[in-house]
Amino acid sequence: MAPPVKAPGHVSGLFAMDRGLFLLPSRIAVDVTRRQAIGFISHAHMDHAARHELALCTEPTARLVQHRFGNVPTKVMPLGESIEIAGHRLTAYSAGHIFGSAMLLAEHEKGTVLYTGDFRLEESATARAAELCQADYLIMECTFGNPRYRLPARNVVVEMLIDKVAQALGRGATPVILAYVLGKSQEVTKILTSHGIPVLQESSIYQVSQIYQQAGCDLGDVRPYTGRPIPGCAVIVPPRPITPGGLPGAVHVERFHVTGWAMDPKRRRSAPGDHWIPLSDHADFDQLIAAVDQVSPKAVFCTHGPKSFVDELRARGHDARWLA
Repeated sequence: MAPPVKAPGHVSGLFAMDRGLFLLPSRIAVDVTRRQAIGFISHAHMDHAARHELALCTEPTARLVQHRFGNVPTKVMPLGESIEIAGHRLTAYSAGHIFGSAMLLAEHEKGTVLYTGDFRLEESATARAAELCQADYLIMECTFGNPRYRLPARNVVVEMLIDKVAQALGRGATPVILAYVLGKSQEVTKILTSHGIPVLQESSIYQVSQIYQQAGCDLGDVRPYTGRPIPGCAVIVPPRPITPGGLPGAVHVERFHVTGWAMDPKRRRSAPGDHWIPLSDHADFDQLIAAVDQVSPKAVFCTHGPKSFVDELRARGHDARWLA
């Protein structure tokens, strides 16, 4: 098993870990979840963001961060356009994870670092495909770094979702889709509305969807769920337990879990009567391998996944390490 990398300044003084990732020598924080003077935010999920004194992010992420944290001063980073700050040349590239998500390329006289954050190589209904570039060092999220997480082709999964939701509606049921408030809910909404299925959203999801729409991501025929189902409409709610009787105002409910974790047999067995759709906003195992090959770094540092993925990369000839 590969040992973790803990010592600060461990790669020629380019970055360090201190309860989060920091660029050196500037100490620009990268997806650090406590307040910092300057922090890059790859996307607005709570485990990647904080109320920094100055947040560096894309415009959609800035809107979403301000929705979640209040008035956060931001410097918008348009994708592909470099900025100079604190001795670094920083460029944001699409990460393909959720609307507005971005990777960060940090260029310094000592070398270059590409930080992926959460990413997915292919485009989705609401996010551009990831844009990888070459770098000396790659810091990569590897949530699905196990061969069991080889997901079906995206078009197959989308067809599966549409067919099963349509079948539920045909049976007179209310399809209730359990999805994260930010990201997955909007992606599923866009998929459904694009195929003629209107969507009702729980209030916290609908608030985020309004920000998507204001930022230029049209989600189609979406309305707030007001306590009564509407025939022919799917309902999207956060992933919390719903009893079989399920949704206030709904008589017959069929539940859908839309997640890459649907590939895990234990997850499916936890709710055997539900529909499990393996639609993910993370790179699967094969995409993770492809990303490393495309970037071709001197060394790759892995986070947020199984440590065995480091050994997998080493077996393929990469200098791979676990970043603790």
